[in-house]
Amino acid sequence: MTDQQIVALYWQRSESAIAETDRHYGRYFHYIAYSILQDEEDAKETVNDTYLKAWNAMPPQRPNHLKAFLGRITRQLSINRLEYNTAQKRAGSQYRIALEELSGCIPTDGSGEDFADLMALRESLEEFLHSLPQQSRRIFIRRYWHLHSISEIATDFSISESKVKSLLMRTRNKLKQHLTEGGFSV
Repeated sequence: MTDQQIVALYWQRSESAIAETDRHYGRYFHYIAYSILQDEEDAKETVNDTYLKAWNAMPPQRPNHLKAFLGRITRQLSINRLEYNTAQKRAGSQYRIALEELSGCIPTDGSGEDFADLMALRESLEEFLHSLPQQSRRIFIRRYWHLHSISEIATDFSISESKVKSLLMRTRNKLKQHLTEGGFSV
């Protein structure tokens, strides 16, 4: 079944939409949630919340790329749950650590507040990611999208943690330069 057919099921309010979504993308959503939350039960609940949010979003939305659309929802729900889970502890979660690492190379002057600014930033980030060598891009995405720890990335890529840290630092510096040259205030 294609994405368009699954979206059509949501628009028809057919309960089989959720079953088809789970069959096609459930493992991917679980991967995203578990990577962020590091807890099996929270990951399962977040995936279920993704399906509820999808049910409520379609209609009126009709996404062209269902996997990406629902993957973003899963990621945001996972981050929200992580923030809730760590609100009392204020632990050094991977989410907070990753945000601190990126804080020096993302726009901070209020740019990005309107839709045009957000789209320009998105396009600039996509252009930057496509310009990176494959390994650098994969490590950057694993760290800042999937929120994997430095040690997990080092193990998965069979390189040292210091090499991962160094590569990420160089990539963040390149990102900062790229955004600055693109007219963003960093």
